[in-house]
This record gives sequence, C-alpha cells and structure tokens, in this order.
Amino acid sequence: MTNMKTVIITGASQGIGAGLVAAYRAKGWRVVANSRSIRTDAFGDDPGIAIVEGDVGDTITAARLVDTAVARFGRVDSLVNNAGIFIAKPFTDYSEADFAAKIGVNLAGFFHVTQAAIARMLAQGEGGHVVSITTSLVNQPINGVPSVLASLTKGGIDAATRSLAIEYAGNGIRANAVSPGIIQTPMHAPETHATLAGLHPIGRMGTIDEIVEAVLYLEDAGFVTGETLHVDGGQHAGRW
Repeated sequence: MTNMKTVIITGASQGIGAGLVAAYRAKGWRVVANSRSIRTDAFGDDPGIAIVEGDVGDTITAARLVDTAVARFGRVDSLVNNAGIFIAKPFTDYSEADFAAKIGVNLAGFFHVTQAAIARMLAQGEGGHVVSITTSLVNQPINGVPSVLASLTKGGIDAATRSLAIEYAGNGIRANAVSPGIIQTPMHAPETHATLAGLHPIGRMGTIDEIVEAVLYLEDAGFVTGETLHVDGGQHAGRW
C-alpha cells in the first residue's frame, strides 16, 4: 500500500458508512469499521479492515475503536462520525425513549468517539481530521418533516465542528462536516422515493456516492477546516 493511514468510520455496516469503508480502502487506507450490529465478516477477510461492534454512545466502545486502530494498524489519522438516527415526529409526540436514543447515538456517540480519537491524534503529534455527517434540516427545516430532535442533536455537531476546528488548528487537526439532504439508502422504501425527491430543489434524492465523494474531498483538502459542506440538492439555500 502507498498510503498507510488509518480511519475510524462509525455506522459502517450499510448505506453511506459501507460506501465510505470501500472508498477509503480504495485509497489505500486501513479502516476500523463500527456499528451496533456489524458482522465480523461484513467486508470479507480484508486484513486492512478491523471490525468493532458496539454502541458509539458508550464510552467503552469509543475506547475500543481507538485501541483497535492502534493495536491493529498503529495509529489514528481520521475519524468519520457517520453513525446517526433520525426520528420524525411532531415535537410534542417525542417520548423519553426517543430523546434518549437520539442523544445517545447522535450526540454522545459524536462526543465520546471524537474525544478519544483527537486524544490519540494529539499523542501522535502529526495532525489529523474529523468529519461528521449532519443534516441540512439543521439550516432549513421543511414543513411536513418534523425534525426538532435532528436539529437539537445534529445542529450541536454542526456548531461543535467549528469549535473543534479553531481549538485544534494549531495542532494540525482539521474538523469538517458534510450536510446531506435525503440520500437514497436502504432506510428509504422505494415507494417513498418520488415524494422524497420532491423535497429538494434539484428534484431528486442524493446518492451514497455523492456523500462519499464529499467526505473524500474534505479528507484531501488540507486548507479546509471548520467547513460544513452541503450535499443536498440546494435544500439549504432557502424556501422553494
């Protein structure tokens, strides 16, 4: 391999996460892939991929991700915070369980894994990169798509990305985010695609490859930090 860097990717078992694993491996990176239900053989017997099953909202899982990266591959160069859940309900209908689930995966997962990864990057003294997946609903709520808990959690990550970028710029650690619209993944039934396409000014859903390409752009863009890159068919730009 010409590039022996290592990336941790959460929410890696399917959809965008699985696409990211494949893309980073194609770049020659080693990958630590995580999700709550990921199979040990999810990516075959590729020696450049280490599988860590567990809930990112648990500090033990966060530590295992970094420990596995170091034990298997010797280092941590990048982290992609892709794990997340979306629950669309009227605000007054959210339950305590909904709130706990969103806080656990979206916020606690981001916090614990990012903290552990940056601590390792600081110890290495060679810089690093954190990319987090948010949502354009943070900037542009859509009538008919109730999303207060998404804005509460992913909006916090969007703001934290800029704080991390400033705090660690002097250490060579960059922090960026990708803000998708609605992406055509297995979580959306085919019969809903036409309706979901209409929620974007461009008139279609995004693809997994388009989000992966955005993450890879940020990975290689050494002069870009504190950026939220919208990949949402114009959704963030305003009402339509």
